[in-house]
Amino acid sequence: MAVVVNPGLDRSEHGPGIDIFTPGKPGDYELDGGIWEDEDARNFYENLVDLKAFVPAILFKDNEKSSQNKDKDESKEVKEGREGKDVSCTEELELELEALDIADDTMELEAADEAENEELAKKLLDEQEQEDEETSTGSHLKLIVDAFIQQLPNCVNRDLIDKAAMDFCMNMNTKSNRRKLVRALFTVPRQRLDLLPFYSRLVATLHPCMSDVAEDLCSMLKGDFRFHVRKKDQINIETKNKTVRFIGELAKFKMFSKTDTLHCLKMLLSDFSHHHIEMACTLLETCGRFLFRSPESHLRTSVLLEQMMRKKQAQHLDARYVTMVENAYYYCNPPPMEKTVRKKRPPLQEYIRKLLYKDLSKVTTEKVLRQMRKLPWHEADLKSYLICCMVNIWNVKYNSIHCVANLLAGLVAYQEDVGIHVVDGVLEDIRLGMEVNQPKFNQRRISSAKFLGELYNYRMVESAVIFRTLFSFISFGVNQDGSPSPLDPPEHLFRIRLVCTLLDTCGQYFDRGSSKKKLDCFLIYFQRYIWWKKSLDVWTKDHQFPIDIDYMISDTLDLLRPKMHLCCSLEEACHQGLTYFQQWIREFAQAQTRVMYLHWGFATEKDGNCSSSVGEGEALDEEEDEDDDERGAETEEQSGNESEMNEPEEEEASENEEEERDEEEENTDYLTDSNKENETDEENNEVMIRGGGLKHVACAEDDDFIQALDKMMLENLQQRSGEAVKVHQLDVAIPLHLKSQLKKGSAPACAGEADDDIDTMQFVMLTRKGNKQQFKILNVPLSSHLAANHFNQQQAEQEERMRMKKLTLDINERQEQEDYQEMMQSLAQRPAPANTNRERRPRYQHPKGAPNADLIFKTGGRGNVMLDLCHAGTA
Repeated sequence: MAVVVNPGLDRSEHGPGIDIFTPGKPGDYELDGGIWEDEDARNFYENLVDLKAFVPAILFKDNEKSSQNKDKDESKEVKEGREGKDVSCTEELELELEALDIADDTMELEAADEAENEELAKKLLDEQEQEDEETSTGSHLKLIVDAFIQQLPNCVNRDLIDKAAMDFCMNMNTKSNRRKLVRALFTVPRQRLDLLPFYSRLVATLHPCMSDVAEDLCSMLKGDFRFHVRKKDQINIETKNKTVRFIGELAKFKMFSKTDTLHCLKMLLSDFSHHHIEMACTLLETCGRFLFRSPESHLRTSVLLEQMMRKKQAQHLDARYVTMVENAYYYCNPPPMEKTVRKKRPPLQEYIRKLLYKDLSKVTTEKVLRQMRKLPWHEADLKSYLICCMVNIWNVKYNSIHCVANLLAGLVAYQEDVGIHVVDGVLEDIRLGMEVNQPKFNQRRISSAKFLGELYNYRMVESAVIFRTLFSFISFGVNQDGSPSPLDPPEHLFRIRLVCTLLDTCGQYFDRGSSKKKLDCFLIYFQRYIWWKKSLDVWTKDHQFPIDIDYMISDTLDLLRPKMHLCCSLEEACHQGLTYFQQWIREFAQAQTRVMYLHWGFATEKDGNCSSSVGEGEALDEEEDEDDDERGAETEEQSGNESEMNEPEEEEASENEEEERDEEEENTDYLTDSNKENETDEENNEVMIRGGGLKHVACAEDDDFIQALDKMMLENLQQRSGEAVKVHQLDVAIPLHLKSQLKKGSAPACAGEADDDIDTMQFVMLTRKGNKQQFKILNVPLSSHLAANHFNQQQAEQEERMRMKKLTLDINERQEQEDYQEMMQSLAQRPAPANTNRERRPRYQHPKGAPNADLIFKTGGRGNVMLDLCHAGTA
């Protein structure tokens, strides 16, 4: 049987988005979520500590007697009610909800208040008597109770509040202490709403052993609620919300009856205005879901919710109240949601997504790479899916994008085509983002730009690709004449963010060579693009240019070029760009002219500038290649440090290889960086010889240079004149690998070995680059002052060494002769030892082998003995 809901109201009053809920019988509905929001909430409100299992029964004996008497009274009331009432539940619900008589409610409230006041007066008298008894008997217990009540606000988790309940039941279970506890729970501060669930759990835990705590607290909350409703003032909203929220928490623990809770909601709906709206919404947000999904209270709660929504439509409420009412309603009765169907993928694809999107991190890069190498790469579908997952870099965490680039750099050594396809996919996605230009793809575009920069850091793309992408950000689809473009509208500044993201990722490596010049050129045009955006009519005083974009631009430029001159207007940016373009055209023309002169084999007076430009171009190309090598080595070392492999032997081997490679790179760096001018000068000298010679032509620039050099030298001399010069007399040891090179090469001329062909002398020059030492072998002509002095010094030192060597050898030889003479004299002066056994015949011993004729016939034996004695004497 359905409930009749005010036939005077039409369905259209509810609005198009709200359906009238027509409840059926209890238990006929099914809700997916259940009563509680999650499993933790269910455990908190249902799994309580059983104090009867831990506390002796003698401590709550009085409570059992009172509960038995109450059960008898309740059973009598139920029997009388069954005999006197034959009306069904649905009819009672209809009678209660057809109309709300406010006058009857007020009369009931006044009668109930009078009864409650009488009860409270009796309780106060009993409390005074009990306190008088305690003052005479248990002052120590009073101190314990006071300390317990003071520690209650610190019980902010389930374990602490359960421990407090057991402690109170074991040590403080008296009537007056229970009333003190109720008073302390009721007077919880209005700001501490977080304590209400734990206090309610404390009451529910104590209820089996002391039911009067819950009864007294509920009666006090009812009285306070009725007081606020009857007063109808617009103050103390925090206290009102605290009372209503406390009622809701007790209702979820079934300490506050559902009927009384719904009656409170009904009273608030009867005067649905001002603070009553906030109180009703707070009550529904606290226990509305519990009441709506409980079978006993579902019918009444649903009807009251529909009534609240009708009042919201009928009354012209403030927007804040409308939002509160809708939030409370949809929290209790959420609209049906379509379940998202998860896409089913093969197990291998799910494993690839798990490796890339979940497992890949700074520490697990090597481990993921090993797993990737084990995949069946012969399957084309699997390879294409892996490439697609890497291109879709926006599915990876932003801080882990560099890990994907590191993984791809390690994977290219085994699967070369994977890197090509991934780079092509990233570039295509960046171009697609500029063509589509929808805000929903902004995060995707940022991730792709950062991924491209990380690919450059791990040597997967060249610098030309980066600069081509940067220039496309500020030129693709941009109408410089001021007309609006759909690809880059005037109010869109996202391309500036893309440029800053890409430069922040890899811009720090463009600090030398031709890449530095390219970046300087781009930054000039980038400033022109920024000022062109700022000069558009879209930005006014009311709608100014975003300050966060200015901060982002300044941070990027300070990181890359801290000493760069920043333009202050569009005209200055255009003038700077034009100047740079003209300078570039001039240098290009000089380089082309120089190439033509070299090709035809003759020179003019203007070849000096051309040759310098050509030399600079070649040096810049070489520097760019070396920069790429050094940057790649640095990124490989970084990736090796980030992977943190757990194989010590491989780590030691890789470290040794890296040290050897670093030494080689240092030597080559020294040759390429510090002596580029010498090399270019040597090349120019060779060109001069072939072309017939170049004549130096004096110009104004030479005079300026000489004046500046003299001024600098004079200042340096004046500055160093007062300093004490310390001459280091110590020689630095030459490394072994350089000694081998010196031995293989032409040795310096020594005394007695000077040839006409050997006219140079080798020096080893020590320099420092960073924290590492670098060595350079220099061939200096003997005609120079430095080589001549050093050669003379070497000859003098060699002659001194030969003289000392001869003296030492003579001393050793003379010492040996003296030692030999002393030994011979001592042997001559020593007397010969006397042999006391000379006349004694030796005892005969039977020979074991063949007989010895000399011993038998005594021939030659004495002569041999004398020979042995002579040998012993000489020794």
